[in-house]
Amino acid sequence: MNLLVLGKGKTGSLVAEIARSRGHQVWALDEIDNPHACALTPELVRNVDAFIDFTMPEAALENMRAILGAGGRIVVGTTGWYAHLEEMRALATTHKSALLFGTNFSIGVMRLFKMAAELAKLDGYSFQITETHHTTKLDAPSGTAITLRQIIEAAHPDSKIEITSHRIGDAKGEHVVTATSAADTLELRHNAHSREGFAIGAVRAAEWVSGKSGVWEFREIFDQL
Repeated sequence: MNLLVLGKGKTGSLVAEIARSRGHQVWALDEIDNPHACALTPELVRNVDAFIDFTMPEAALENMRAILGAGGRIVVGTTGWYAHLEEMRALATTHKSALLFGTNFSIGVMRLFKMAAELAKLDGYSFQITETHHTTKLDAPSGTAITLRQIIEAAHPDSKIEITSHRIGDAKGEHVVTATSAADTLELRHNAHSREGFAIGAVRAAEWVSGKSGVWEFREIFDQL
């Protein structure tokens, strides 16, 4: 496959490295190489099987508009743009393009989401979420923690789940869901040892979305990989 990675930060660079190790032809563009998505011409989009975006919210929106508007396929690991999801969905439908997005592309985290949904079925418990990331992570709480809160609040619509965020050193990412009752405490924990799990999931997502049309959240399709 021909893959183009948008973003040359720590995660984007690792995504490119893993994609090459899986036998793909890989190019990468940073925001300085692609201001306002100017490099994403229709001709370029036609020659790329899938794009993988790990940039910033505004840049990701511009990239999606260019790629989806030209009939391309894109995997988006960037968060913070979801208020525009319906706009992106309409673009994908109109141009028969494809968007696969997620707050986290780690298969381990996908399992965490499923276990959190089971844990959320408990009655008589209060829930709390704690997340820890590196000091350069700009958003707080993390997109993964927000997804966990949505999962639990779907089962307890009258509750407001508290998220506590910590930013420490070069922490790769830890998420803890705690359920507490008068009788006991249950805890779900995912601790990332490196960014490799996220990067592998993103590359596998790009392999899956190639040739498809539609819009999906990663946790809807990860078990098809």
